Formats: sequence, C-alpha cells, structure tokens
Amino acid sequence: MSSTDLIIFDCDGVLVDSESIVCRILAEEMSRLGMQTTAEELDEQFSGRPAKDCLVEIEKRFGGPLPDNYFGNTERRIREAFQAELQPVVGIEGLLEQLQQIGLRSCVASSGSHQKMQLTLNKTGLYGYFDGRIFSAEDVSRGKPWPELFLYAAKAMGVVPERCLVVEDSIAGVSAAVSARMRVVGYSAHPVRGPQLEQEGARVVTDMMAVLNFI
Repeated sequence: MSSTDLIIFDCDGVLVDSESIVCRILAEEMSRLGMQTTAEELDEQFSGRPAKDCLVEIEKRFGGPLPDNYFGNTERRIREAFQAELQPVVGIEGLLEQLQQIGLRSCVASSGSHQKMQLTLNKTGLYGYFDGRIFSAEDVSRGKPWPELFLYAAKAMGVVPERCLVVEDSIAGVSAAVSARMRVVGYSAHPVRGPQLEQEGARVVTDMMAVLNFI
C-alpha cells in the first residue's frame, strides 16, 4: 500500500534542465564585473536557493550594489538561452505520465518565480502536468532551506506532510523537505552531488523512473 498521497517536485534541475544554463550565464556576467567564478562554483553555492538570496551573495562579493544594467542584461541572456537550449530533465516526462496513469497527485514547489516557471515549464511542454498546482518561494516569507514552501504547498493541496514525497536536486531543497517532515528523494545526475544529498537525508536516484520505488 502506498504511503504517498502527493509528490512535490522542485522545478530547476528536477523538471527542467535549467541550472547549468543559469549558472553559466551568471558566471560570465559576474566575471565581466571582476568577480572571477565558474558555473560549477555557482551551482554548488546557489542551487535550490531563492533568487533574492543569490543576489545578496553576489552583491557581497561585488562589494556593493551591482550596476543598473546587470539585472536586465542577465535576465535577457537567460531568457534567450532558455528559448534556444532548455530541455526537460531526462526521464521526467515518462515519470509524470506514469503518475497520471496510477492517479497519484503532484505539484511543483520551487525557489523560482511564478513568471520564470511559466516560461520554463511552457517551453519544455511540462506546464500542463501542473497547471493550477505551482507554488513559488514568492508565496511564502522564507524559501528553501526553510520548510515553509513545502508546508504551504502541502496545505494548499490538502495533504499532511507525512503523506508527501518531495523530489529535489539541491542540498537546500532536501534540507527544507526534511525540516517539513516529508520524505525526500534526491535526484542527481552528478556523482559528487549524490552523496551530499544522501547526507542531508535524501534517498538518492540517478534515474527519474526510480522515484516510483519510493511512493
């Protein structure tokens, strides 16, 4: 008998393969301002965290407010890259189809904004799986690694935390799920990330369809 009434998916890195794109462009724009960094370093530092928290960290490194054109230029480049490059995470469409077939409910709870998720989920053809069941860190006072977002999503869906299964790819997200008293599966396509997610309390998978083993 299933112990799960609701699967809560993170978005970036779980549904859409966006994090490598974002981190690449952020690294390029930061390096232009004299903050030498790499996409890999930013992925490690920012993965799963709300954009406003990442902005604070970038401004700290810069030593003050960023130039006025930084935000507009960075956001424009990210949107253009999404339109040209963005793809669903490998295996996610098969998993979502299977969940529909067995009648298991799902939703999204992401640190990304509603506007960003509308763009990325529509671009990858995944929006229809979650229409009306998309929750953002914009909806709560504190995003991941705090548990508020997951608790908010579960309450909106009418499911107690103990009957929720979270699918995450970041340390911040796993920590938030554990704090919310939810079981969590950590998806990792990177060998280094897997042990880190496991240490935070996730059961790690490298194949999306393996999530079915934990429902």
